Amino acid sequence: MTQSTLIKNANIVNEGTTFKGDVLINGEFIQKIASEIEVSEDVTVINAEGKYLIPGMIDDQVHFREPGLTHKANIATESKAAVAGGITSFIEMPNTVPQATTQELLAEKFAVASTDSYANYSFMFGGTNDNLEELLKTNPRDVAGIKLFLGSSTGNMLVDNEEVLEKIFSSTKMIISVHCEDEQTIRDNTAKFKEEYGDDIPVKYHPVIRSEEACYLSSSKAIELAKKTGARLHVFHLSTAKETELFRNDIPLEEKQITAEVCIHHLWFTDADYEKKGTHIKWNPAVKTNKDRDGLWKALLDDRIDVIATDHAPHTLEEKANVYTKAPSGGPLVQHAVIALFEKIKEGVISVEKVVEKMAHNPAKLFQVEKRGFIKEGYYADVVLVDPNASWEVTRDNVLYKCGWSPFEGNTFSSKITHTFVNGNLMYDNGTFNEEIKGKRLLFTR
Repeated sequence: MTQSTLIKNANIVNEGTTFKGDVLINGEFIQKIASEIEVSEDVTVINAEGKYLIPGMIDDQVHFREPGLTHKANIATESKAAVAGGITSFIEMPNTVPQATTQELLAEKFAVASTDSYANYSFMFGGTNDNLEELLKTNPRDVAGIKLFLGSSTGNMLVDNEEVLEKIFSSTKMIISVHCEDEQTIRDNTAKFKEEYGDDIPVKYHPVIRSEEACYLSSSKAIELAKKTGARLHVFHLSTAKETELFRNDIPLEEKQITAEVCIHHLWFTDADYEKKGTHIKWNPAVKTNKDRDGLWKALLDDRIDVIATDHAPHTLEEKANVYTKAPSGGPLVQHAVIALFEKIKEGVISVEKVVEKMAHNPAKLFQVEKRGFIKEGYYADVVLVDPNASWEVTRDNVLYKCGWSPFEGNTFSSKITHTFVNGNLMYDNGTFNEEIKGKRLLFTR
């Protein structure tokens, strides 16, 4: 029997407007959107009076740590946290153990997600200095894209051979997503601080070591190469105001060959927070100055930056407690990213329509995700209800990440996600999960 749900009286946010109305979900899809839809006996009704109905967010950059690093996280735990956070689809990165740098290893990750992921999923294929032939086998229909690390990464995923890099950029028509930090600059800066402090470098120097110069050198070089080769380039997690000058906003997203992403932590924290948060806000690229944060917001709002993501990358508290050189970079964010942005909506920094554009519409457009990212008839019913007047505090007790902590601990948010639908299934309902149903593999219209 087909499952039907009628969401009534919601403030529906879609394609730049917010309007009050009803949405009828039939099976996996949105069947009807109208100002008022009559209730029939065989339909489950949710009264969404006073709540926003937004498309499920598409997070284009997460690290769910499976396989090989599952003491930190796994696809099941982190996808569940994502669904609770209003993220209904994710694209996961290849730097696991082993790394997803062969088609066989990539297929193994898809197999795990098919049985374990509560959200919809895709993965990126990882490029290295020596796997071009394997990279070119990647299917653009059912794989999100190619990921290249142009700054330090685990194992052999640093692509620092310029000849190979140009071959990759010239050979594939898929989206190439890049982590941009200049490795030599970072090594030189680290050596200077190690000479003075040994391994116990104060974490406040993290943005000095992984500096504006390191970011700009690498991102400008990647963009220059993309322009030379005609590659489709997506630059992950911008962290400096200077880098935003490299991007344009005078053409529609669909016409851009070079696009950019910013992450929640670079929009929220600054270097002033290292004193209190320590290694819990140690990310690569580093959280930098207030001026950088302001510059990122400006570029996001004027459309030089196209996408907001999380770069969700959990580590255990024990790992984070190490001295600077041994404390890993990264932190968990998928459960709290959307709600953190709703604080910025209340502060008047960004509109709810712009949040939906940057976290749902644009990732769907940029990656050409099939029938997701919008509240439209005939699209998959990936939708989220947000109560803008439900205050709650982030504590260890309500964190869902396997690592058991959040950089937002102690923050009181004034909005709350109450319901999350994935493919028409109510997966999250005020703290209760439907654990019987799993998400679907994302497909791409290319």
